[in-house]
Amino acid sequence: MQRFAQWLTRLSAGLNSIALWGAVLALLMMVFAASWQVVARYVFEAPPIWTEELARRAMVWTGMLGASCAFYAGTDPTLFPAMRLRRGGAGAALAVIRACGVLAFAIPILWYSVFNARMDAARGFLGRSLARQAEMLDVSMVWFTAAVPIAFLLILVHLSARLALRFSGQMPDTETQIS
Repeated sequence: MQRFAQWLTRLSAGLNSIALWGAVLALLMMVFAASWQVVARYVFEAPPIWTEELARRAMVWTGMLGASCAFYAGTDPTLFPAMRLRRGGAGAALAVIRACGVLAFAIPILWYSVFNARMDAARGFLGRSLARQAEMLDVSMVWFTAAVPIAFLLILVHLSARLALRFSGQMPDTETQIS
């Protein structure tokens, strides 16, 4: 169990690093697109049509990847922040309750990202997005909407790593130091 917890923790840390870089790149893309929109509008008086759309889509990626990074770091909003410091049976029980809350939120999002209510993958969130084009960019919408399930998959990996550490007895003094 300890080796699995260590492996899962390394996987979580590696994925978090990738997500953090992705969030930073998306933020830079958003700033570039918005800045170019301002310069083109007020200096050249000819704003391109794609900048607003690109900034909006980059904002979604920034927010979703940033949310998974916040969950990894333990800086996500929680009702009882002090529960992360609890040890023993009370800490384990609170960790399981928190995990159930995260699962109750994440599993339906992931499920309906792939399927609709009738188990039709073509009508799930990603399936519907695959057939749609962005308004001003000649790109399938799936490249933008995929941020949602990817972020929630990352959150589930981080949650699994945190639970594996806790139940293998390797939990550090604070949860934010799991890397």
